[in-house]
Amino acid sequence: MKNLRWQFIIIFLTGLVVGVLLLAEQPGGFSPLVPEPAKGGIYAEGLVGSLQRMNPVLDYYNSVDRDVDRLIFSGLVRFDDRGVAQPDLAESWGYTQDGTIYNFTLRPDIKWHDGEPLTSDDVLYTIDQIRADDSIYPDDLRTFWKDVEVKALSENTLQFRLPEAFAPFLDYLTFGILPRHLFGDLAYNQMIESPFNLRPVGSGPFRFDHLLVENDQITGVVLTAFEDYYGDKPYIEQVVFRLYPDASTAFDAYLEGTVQGISEITTDILPDVLREPNLSVYTGRRPELSLILFNLKDPQVEFLQDANVRKALATGLNRQWIIDRILGSQAIMADGPIFPGTWAYYEGQEHLDYDPELANDQLKDAGYVMAAEGETVRTKGEVPLSFTLLYPDDEQHALVAEFIQENWALIGVQVNLEALPYEELVYDHLDAREYQAALVDLNLSRSPDPDPYPFWDQAQATGGQNYTQWDNRVASEYLEQARTTTDMSERQRMYRNFQVVFSEDMPAIPLYYPVYTFAVDQQVQGIRMGPLFDTSDRYATILKWFMIAKPAAADTATPQP
Repeated sequence: MKNLRWQFIIIFLTGLVVGVLLLAEQPGGFSPLVPEPAKGGIYAEGLVGSLQRMNPVLDYYNSVDRDVDRLIFSGLVRFDDRGVAQPDLAESWGYTQDGTIYNFTLRPDIKWHDGEPLTSDDVLYTIDQIRADDSIYPDDLRTFWKDVEVKALSENTLQFRLPEAFAPFLDYLTFGILPRHLFGDLAYNQMIESPFNLRPVGSGPFRFDHLLVENDQITGVVLTAFEDYYGDKPYIEQVVFRLYPDASTAFDAYLEGTVQGISEITTDILPDVLREPNLSVYTGRRPELSLILFNLKDPQVEFLQDANVRKALATGLNRQWIIDRILGSQAIMADGPIFPGTWAYYEGQEHLDYDPELANDQLKDAGYVMAAEGETVRTKGEVPLSFTLLYPDDEQHALVAEFIQENWALIGVQVNLEALPYEELVYDHLDAREYQAALVDLNLSRSPDPDPYPFWDQAQATGGQNYTQWDNRVASEYLEQARTTTDMSERQRMYRNFQVVFSEDMPAIPLYYPVYTFAVDQQVQGIRMGPLFDTSDRYATILKWFMIAKPAAADTATPQP
């Protein structure tokens, strides 16, 4: 969504209304001229980071590589900003009633950038590289693909056989496809050093043109619109990516006129960016969720097993203050574990406003009172409302944790803080279930399907990622059914019910969804950005971006007597 200053919006809308009214008074009711996109123009964007390898099976951990690859390569399917699968290389697909066999048909007109046809064999080769033992892909993804049987039925049809029904399967088909004819039987470990990685050949809307090099260092890459692209052709003729070490340097490049776009606007430069009159700012919800987890099986903090206590803690926490003051308004308040704006999100789930008086009453009703005048911690019998909150050892999380501690002290809850390196927090405490409460971030990048099962199902409480050990059979049944049925409306109903149960039981406190912000000069038009599943999703509508416009032919009208 476009983030413009409200004063300018009001001025613009006022002028627009006045203009429409004036035009309505004109005899004949002539329509105003509307500019039409025209082909042409070179768009330059400052990317924050370094370019390593332009290869979709090697870009998993490098956002700059993924940004560039997004325009060069194509996957079998893509997802819209609601998380619904759309055709890409595959023009259609179908599945058996039990959801274990998927058949895909490729478009008949796909060409690689070197003119060769793209076939099913290219898809098989790419999957073989992903599931190779030495692949950089995470272990769970490699294991997943090793369990899926893939075969070509013809040059343009493929079949996938899953060991069991798995509704989020389409999530796993967005990876960019590699041209087998350029690799032959090259093994994965040999691919890492292949010249292909710096001279890629893909099937996407833009083809590799050349690298930008200064002092023997790669400083950027130039892409040119591919004339034989199978989909709608882009209006922009060329995209130039220039590399910068940080957002501030990229912003300086914009001020100097070197680039028209900045790939990421960080909070340190956001105020200066907003003051630039010709720079439009776009924000989209990241695929991340920050929340407070509770260990619901720790006998030392049995009070955390009481849903009324957990809801009181949520009510007594000013999450909006955290978003506004600590995060610079670069987040959206969270009400549940499923991302807003997606097909599975339930708008009607309970929202808890900050209300410390209500929180005090809820704790009192749960039996936790101040034992004597002057006491600052509530107790129930001999048990004080006191526990330890673990948090990642960095400045931002420290500020959030300290504010949580202060907020909960106001309602008589004592929170002891302990900072830990993130990996230690996860592996030594969450995995081992050795914690009382923890401030954590869940990153669900490249997972458009919500599939909350790994974090909240009973079966994942031991050895899985259900770190709270939430033991709710009703919620688990909804999650288990939703990941096995392929009926979208039925899945939506299951996830709606799950979100209702989650809100009622509150096994963890959702805090906020961070947002991603980037900026582009106003001379580049047609940009639209919705919720993101990866930062490269900001290019989801790049085929509609344009820099040159021609006036549309005015409608003619018969003069009225």
